Amino acid sequence: MTIPVFYSISDDFTPYAAVSLSSLARFVDPKKDYTVTFLHQGLSKAHKESLASYAKENLHVEFYEMSDVLLKPIQDRKENYLRGDFFAMSIFYRLFIPDLFPQYDKAVYIDSDTVLNDDIAKLYETELGDNLIGACVDSSIQFVPEMLRYISEVLTLDPKKYINSGMLVMNSKAFRDEKFVDKFFSLLGRYHFDCIAPDQDYLNEICSGRIKYVDGRWDAMPNENTEPLANPSLIHYNLFFKPWHFTGIQYEDYFWQDAKDTVYEAELKAELAKTTDEDRDIERHKLDHMLGKLDTTLQDPHNWARVKESEQVTL
Repeated sequence: MTIPVFYSISDDFTPYAAVSLSSLARFVDPKKDYTVTFLHQGLSKAHKESLASYAKENLHVEFYEMSDVLLKPIQDRKENYLRGDFFAMSIFYRLFIPDLFPQYDKAVYIDSDTVLNDDIAKLYETELGDNLIGACVDSSIQFVPEMLRYISEVLTLDPKKYINSGMLVMNSKAFRDEKFVDKFFSLLGRYHFDCIAPDQDYLNEICSGRIKYVDGRWDAMPNENTEPLANPSLIHYNLFFKPWHFTGIQYEDYFWQDAKDTVYEAELKAELAKTTDEDRDIERHKLDHMLGKLDTTLQDPHNWARVKESEQVTL
């Protein structure tokens, strides 16, 4: 039996994904078997080769090209913008993992801007029961009043139960049996919900009430409002505090430790060096732009809250 792990990746994100994969490889149990699959569209041959170099006897690295036909219903529209300012198809890839890989009844998905500090097999072994996903509460939004209001009033969900989709343990069999993708496309096609966090909002809504909450050590995020965890199992450089753009952020040492074992260390250090204070200020204020959707979504006659008054959106 193999432990299936998936990443969604665009070509420009390869250096960060390489750091994540390097960290994952460092903690694999020699007695277990792992298969890491990169979901992508147009990943270059050179980047594939650099990622494939981490393969070993019990760690297999594979690549899966996402079909334009499959993704056609997801269009470059403002409601699908990531961080409120650009469209990234790759954020939706994770939703299709159960259908594309029917050989797995369970799978782990992690974002590329992550670093492992423990054996990912421990995460895979999370007992899901009848739950659709295992995930961590999104700690990055707990001190953002606009986001809390969005979750409470637009999504009508409890912010303290709102999960981050950068780490998922997926009950793939249940996803298939209950036709998650059909539900997603049905809601997407009829309502085009104007989302602040597109794929994440759909997961929270459709899976509501059937989420296994995993220890927050498996999705630790840099945060200026809380003390860092002493021994995080997975660090997720969510939103804007990327160690290749910022210094002095929580958990940055974990990233640079694993960057040393990649061919991208010099490139990543150069990216950090050329990032100006003005660039960092722009990154910080992208959150304001992202939250600018709050007022319009509150007034939208077809927002999640209003649709849920007449229709069940969960599985």
